[in-house]
Amino acid sequence: MSASNAPATADSVAYIQHHLTNWCIGCDPITHQPRNMIDFNAFFVDAFLWSVGLAALFAFFAWRLGRSLRIENPSGFQNLIEGIVEFVNQQVKDIFPNAPPIVGPLGLTVFVWIFMMNAMDLVPVDLLPKIASLFGDHVLGMDPHHVYFKVVPTTNLDVTFGLSLVVFGMVLWYSIKNKGPIGYPKQLLTHPFGVWGAPANLLLNGVEELAKPISLSLRLFGNMFAGELLFTLIALLPWWAQWPLGGGWAIYHILVVLLQAFIFMLLTIVYLALASQESH
Repeated sequence: MSASNAPATADSVAYIQHHLTNWCIGCDPITHQPRNMIDFNAFFVDAFLWSVGLAALFAFFAWRLGRSLRIENPSGFQNLIEGIVEFVNQQVKDIFPNAPPIVGPLGLTVFVWIFMMNAMDLVPVDLLPKIASLFGDHVLGMDPHHVYFKVVPTTNLDVTFGLSLVVFGMVLWYSIKNKGPIGYPKQLLTHPFGVWGAPANLLLNGVEELAKPISLSLRLFGNMFAGELLFTLIALLPWWAQWPLGGGWAIYHILVVLLQAFIFMLLTIVYLALASQESH
C-alpha cells in the first residue's frame, strides 16, 4: 500500500525499478537480474524465504488447530477454517465427483498458500524493505541503502511457474495413470482427427497441454505484478494523496488477491478432473 512520505530515491524510475527487483544470488551484480532468460545460477532469496515462511506459518496454524478442535464450542478461527474447507470440498465435489482423496487437501493448500502470498501485496511497499535495510550490512551482506527485498512471492515468475509445474506434473501423472502408458500417447496422436492426422493431433494436443502451466503461471504473475506496480506508483505521490488512493486500491485489491487464489485452485481441480477421465 502507501509507504514513506518520500521515495527512496529522487528518481521515480529508479525507485520503481528498485522495488521491483528481487534479492538475487547469482544474478548480474550491476543489473541484479538473471544473466540470461534461463539462468539456473540465479536464486531469488526473498521469494524463497517468503514463500517457504508463509507455507510454514500455514502448516503451524493447521497443526495448532488440529490439536485444539472443539466440536461443541468451536472458536471463531475454527469456524473460519471449517468454512474454507467446506468451500473447497464443495468445489471438488462439483467439478471432480470421484476425486482421489489427495485432491481436496491439494486444493485447500493451493488456495490458502497462494492467498497468503498474494496478501503480502497489502503490506506497505516500503515497510519491510526499510526493516530489511537495517540489517542489510551485517545480516544480508548488502549495502543497507540498496537492499532489494520484494515481499510478494507471486510477483516472481519463478514462483508462479514453479507452482504451475507441480500442477502440470500431477496432471501428467493422472493422465498416464487413468489412460495408461499407451492410452495417453495414443490419445495425443489420434484425437481429434484420427490416426491419419497424427502430426496435427500431436501439435494441437501438445499446445493445449503446454498452455495449462503457462496460463496458470502468467495469469497469477501478471495480476499480482500489476497490483504491486500500482502500489509502488501510489507510494510516489505526496503523503496526502497516498492514503485515500492507496486505501481505495487496497480494498479493491483484496478481491484480486482472493480471486487469483480461487482461480488457481479451481483450474487445478479442473485439470486434474480432465486428466482422470477415461479415454475412449
